Amino acid sequence: MEDSLYTLIDTLNRRLVSHGETITVVESCTGGALASALTGVSGSSQWFRLGLVTYADQFKRELLGVSQEGLENEGAVSEIVVREMVTGAMRLAQADCGIAISGIAGPRGGTEEKPVGMVWFGFGFSDRIEAVRMQFLGDRNSVRSQSVEFSVRKMLQLIT
Repeated sequence: MEDSLYTLIDTLNRRLVSHGETITVVESCTGGALASALTGVSGSSQWFRLGLVTYADQFKRELLGVSQEGLENEGAVSEIVVREMVTGAMRLAQADCGIAISGIAGPRGGTEEKPVGMVWFGFGFSDRIEAVRMQFLGDRNSVRSQSVEFSVRKMLQLIT
């Protein structure tokens, strides 16, 4: 893990511990990289509840309660789906907050409307859900690593 990411996660660690809060993550395009990074920090067992990789839409529906309508109308890489993913993960894990990631890491799978590097993030809290769309450049590994770092940075900004 890079030093800058480790520092960000350590800051998140301290913030979650001081607030007595827990977190869960549900990932698609990052394939568990966020859960791995978060649990790479000593003390994460105090606040990390559950990490899921729901690559197939079937499990987004069955495990998280993502609507078939949202998947069919908007696709897995969409605002509505990450909102439903984070809501379902928080409910399943009984966590105070959560992060959902769904995107197109490439090199294939992109379209004009949803190009390679487009990633949707859902950030869930007990009182709200925030969704953010980002467009990253680079190869598959770069898109995935940028997604992990962005999600930690954004969670630090949003957590109160």
